[in-house]
Amino acid sequence: MRDETMASPSESQDLGTTDSEDRATSVGRKLRAMRQRRGWTLAELSTRCGLSLGMLSQVERGLSSPSIRSLQKLAGIFGIPVGWFFSDPEPAGAGPNWVLRRPQRRVLDLPAKGITKELLVPEGDGSMELMMITVEPGGSSGEAPYSHTGEDAGTVIEGMLELEVDGVCSLLQTGDSFRFASTLPHRFSNPGTLRCVVVWAVTPPLY
Repeated sequence: MRDETMASPSESQDLGTTDSEDRATSVGRKLRAMRQRRGWTLAELSTRCGLSLGMLSQVERGLSSPSIRSLQKLAGIFGIPVGWFFSDPEPAGAGPNWVLRRPQRRVLDLPAKGITKELLVPEGDGSMELMMITVEPGGSSGEAPYSHTGEDAGTVIEGMLELEVDGVCSLLQTGDSFRFASTLPHRFSNPGTLRCVVVWAVTPPLY
């Protein structure tokens, strides 16, 4: 019997997006495709993941964006990595496989949260992940902190970032850096009036 919590190779192809599709709504399309493939109603998915029916409906229709914590819950229910929700990579160009050209970056857009994440390292079995995270004014990872295994570190290269780790908040300015155990509950936001850009490293890879 097929394990319905795991995504099949054919499902991976079905969930891909084309260049003409808007990345801002691709998360909702992928979520709907996975749910329908399993024959689940929105109410059943809501019960399984603990997220509200209304929120899931808005995400599927591209009217809302899930928080990072909600993405973790959804990925766990479907038995997929959170990176599944990122855009599909462009075909690799000429050059060594340890080089990632800018057009090949995989992107996760969460417009309702004011967050864009770009993966800066080539795909593979490496032990470290590097991202460029852009947080628009008022944007955040979500109201509830999230956690995972490993370690986080990064540098603010533009704007300001409010980072909360284990209940302690700190306001980071351009040029400030951080490092903390990923198992500690954490969240981040941009309280400023200009966008914030952070180069963020995670080990082991989260996406």
